[in-house]
Amino acid sequence: MLESRNDFNGKNGSGRKTSDPEALLSAYSEAVSQIAERVGPAVVTIQVKKPGSLSTPGWGTNGESVGSGSGIIIAPDGYVLTNNHVVSDANDLMVSLADGSQFPAQLAGRDPDTDLALLRLATSGLPAASLGDSDQLKVGQLAIAIGSPLGLQATVTAGVVSALGRTLRSISGRLIEDIIQTDAALNPGNSGGALVDSHGQVIGVTTAIVAGAQGVCFAIPVNTAKWVVPQLLKEGQVVRGYLGIAGQTVVIPPGLVRGLQLQAANGVAIVKLMRGGPADRSGLRPGDVLVVVDGQPASSVDAIHKILTRKTIGREVPVVFIRNQELLRGRVHPEAASTN
Repeated sequence: MLESRNDFNGKNGSGRKTSDPEALLSAYSEAVSQIAERVGPAVVTIQVKKPGSLSTPGWGTNGESVGSGSGIIIAPDGYVLTNNHVVSDANDLMVSLADGSQFPAQLAGRDPDTDLALLRLATSGLPAASLGDSDQLKVGQLAIAIGSPLGLQATVTAGVVSALGRTLRSISGRLIEDIIQTDAALNPGNSGGALVDSHGQVIGVTTAIVAGAQGVCFAIPVNTAKWVVPQLLKEGQVVRGYLGIAGQTVVIPPGLVRGLQLQAANGVAIVKLMRGGPADRSGLRPGDVLVVVDGQPASSVDAIHKILTRKTIGREVPVVFIRNQELLRGRVHPEAASTN
């Protein structure tokens, strides 16, 4: 007969407990506390003054509205990562550190398509957060949010990574890919703050909550920020390619999909062409349905947005499209598009 390794008292053969709820809880609390102590100094409060109808004494007079958000110091020489929606249209930006010191901030660059922005403080020697690898995340692992909800600086909430690979629609209309979902509580003002893993590394930039829901919060993956930040440092923006079309995702009839041997059952119908734009010059017409762009299926407007990276700008990009139920091929030269 096989003997159980553990008895009903939760002990192994040596008489020691294999799991102690109090010890586990203590270890969890200690981990969260240490992470907050380590990362907290690198998370800042951003006071924002924008044109508006609100007026408050002192900061925000003259018909200007006052808001606040969070940010993450990512370099000791004064660079702060935050959300674009926190700082867009701002007249003045003031950053408060965890030690109470304050610095005026300048906008170094922003990318509405990923809802990320970079600020520059005229100081150095700041405590900077360590950036992790969001591609290595697993559902269920510890996630700690640090930010300034409702202006309450250095607020810490803890939860788990609830889901991966979500998408959010940015204010520019493009989809933000690979969004992290977490149940670590977020509130207005958390935007731009840090989502941190159990190693104290930033895995995401907290960005959104679902109104009326509980425990459904989102963060932009830090690997997206790693791709965006160098471009903001260099040019102040992220430059992408564009075709000069207004398009609509459409379903292609099954018979046509089979007859033309298409890779996908959806395409993008051209509704309008920008006169003199890349697509117009290439001979595309309203009513054409794009099915392949640069060798990749053009199954939706968002799919085309994803294809049109900076690498496509100025080079000859092959396209495949349907016109009058015929499959035609062409070439287009995408131009640079800026969302700033």
